[in-house]
Amino acid sequence: MITCITAQNTQGVHGVYPLSVESVKAQILAIRDDFSIKAFKMGALCNNQIIECVADVLETCDFGLCVLDPVMVAKNGALLLEEEAILSLKKRLLPKTHLLTPNLPEVYALTGVQVRDDESASKAMGVLRDLGVKNAVIKGGHTERFQGEFSNDWVFLEDIEFILNAKRFNTKNTHGTGCTLSSLIVGLLAQGLDLKNAITKAKELLTIIIQNPLNIGHGHGPLNLWSIKKLV
Repeated sequence: MITCITAQNTQGVHGVYPLSVESVKAQILAIRDDFSIKAFKMGALCNNQIIECVADVLETCDFGLCVLDPVMVAKNGALLLEEEAILSLKKRLLPKTHLLTPNLPEVYALTGVQVRDDESASKAMGVLRDLGVKNAVIKGGHTERFQGEFSNDWVFLEDIEFILNAKRFNTKNTHGTGCTLSSLIVGLLAQGLDLKNAITKAKELLTIIIQNPLNIGHGHGPLNLWSIKKLV
């Protein structure tokens, strides 16, 4: 479902235009009334009104496992959600989430913890668990501190914790990596994989995608999702 329309290209986002609460609710109910859903993903929810609407409707719907990719912080560090919306997200949606997939700026916005290493990642996860989060992938590749040979993510599940290591590739065409990772995970969950294997497989597929960039535009180009068509 669509929550907002954006004006953007490879050089940046030039405008975000939220849809009405009525249109968002109508989309959810239309899906509910026609399909059986095993897993779903939430991404950009734009404002407090849409967050409250989604939370209210989810009280009456069974869409299976929820993966939440909390689109909250722009590339320049500016918050995309107002404080009231962040509070609603934490109170209404985090406890409903099967898996949370924040990047480091989003972790800081939710917890106040600057993740720099294993210890601070564990501290941030402790705060998230206090907010009702059961499982999380803290993505470590979205900051200058982690521009080494590998792109590492911290995975905290209810029964296991581990670090996902993947080789970092020298490409600027990585727009949409976080959205793609969470989408891959939810697709694999819907196919019946358990959470650990879904996360691991999704990271493997994302690494393949990044190795085969789509060279368009003058800025940070999008991922070439067609590169894994023959693998899935």
